[in-house]
Amino acid sequence: MTDLLTRLLKERDWLMADGATGTTLFNMGLQSGDAPELWNVEHPDRIRTLYSGPVSAGSDIFLTNSFGANASRLKLHGAEGRVRELNMAAAELGREVADKAGRPVVVAGSMGPTGEIMAPMGTLGRAEAVEIFHEQAEALRDGGVDVLWVETISALEEFRAAAEAARRADMPWCGTMSFDTAGRTMMGVTPAEFVAAVEALPNPPIGFGANCGVGASDLLRTVLGFVAAGTERPIIAKGNAGIPKYVHGHIHYDGTPELMAEYAVLARDAGARIIGGCCGTTVEHLVAMRAALEERPRGPRPTLDVIAAALGPFSSASDGSGEDEPPARARRRRRR
Repeated sequence: MTDLLTRLLKERDWLMADGATGTTLFNMGLQSGDAPELWNVEHPDRIRTLYSGPVSAGSDIFLTNSFGANASRLKLHGAEGRVRELNMAAAELGREVADKAGRPVVVAGSMGPTGEIMAPMGTLGRAEAVEIFHEQAEALRDGGVDVLWVETISALEEFRAAAEAARRADMPWCGTMSFDTAGRTMMGVTPAEFVAAVEALPNPPIGFGANCGVGASDLLRTVLGFVAAGTERPIIAKGNAGIPKYVHGHIHYDGTPELMAEYAVLARDAGARIIGGCCGTTVEHLVAMRAALEERPRGPRPTLDVIAAALGPFSSASDGSGEDEPPARARRRRRR
C-alpha cells in the first residue's frame, strides 16, 4: 500500500510543510532548558494547538513534537526511560489532529540528532546509534505517524544510522541535514556529498533536503546545490524565518511573512517539492507562504543574485562546493 506522502507527491507539484516547533512552544510558555517532549503528556492540549496551527494555515505535512525524544537526548532530563511513552503521545496527538482536518494531512514523526558525535571522531558507535533511533522510530510508528522525519543532522554516519533504524521499523522516511557552516554541515558535508550518500542508501528516503541552517538565502543556495548534483528525488526546503537577533533577552527572527512568502516561491522555483519553515516560522508566515505558492505562477530557476536580492545576502561567500574557496595553504595561513 502506497504511503500517504508518496501518494500526495504523485498528485501535487509541491506540498507545504509546517513551521517552527520550538518557537511556537516558547511562545506558549516553554522555558529555556526544559524538555518540550514532556509536554506531550503534561500539556497535551498545548501540543494539539501546536499541530492545529499549521493545519489551519494550509500545511500538508506537520512534524510531531519529538525532535529530542531519543534516549540520548532525554537522558539530559532524567527521562531516558520514557522514550516510548513520549513518542507515542506525540504521534497519537498528531494522528488525532490530522484525522480531523477534513483533508489528507501527513503526520511526520520528527527524529532529531542524538546529540553525540559519531565514531571515530566521537564515542557513539554505529550499532548504538541505530538502536537509539530504532527505539524512537518504533514508538512513532506505533503511535500512528505516516512517515519518519529525520532532521537537523550534520554527520553522514548519523544519517545512515537513522536510515537503518527506519528500515528496521519498516517505515517510509524523509531526511534533512543542516548546512550551517559556510555552505556545509557542521561536520563538513557538502550538498553534493549528501546527494551521493542519499542515493547510495539501500532504503533511500522519499524526500531529502535541508532545514534550519543560517537564513533563507543560504538554504536556497543549498537547494540549488542539490539540483546541480542531478538528483530526481523530491527535495525538501525548511528554512529559518530570517536571521536570529537577540532583543530584550530573547531570540527573535527578522523574517516577515512577506519575506517567507517570497522564500517559498523561490524554493519551489529552485526545485524543492516540499516547502516549509524552521526556526522563527509562525502560523502567520505559513499563511503567507501558502497563499503565495497557490497564487503565484511558477517562474524560472532563480540565480544566486535573484535569491540575494529577494531574501538578503548570503552569510558566507562559500556555497560548500569548495570551488569558490582559496587554496588550502592560504586558508591555513589565515587561521594562524
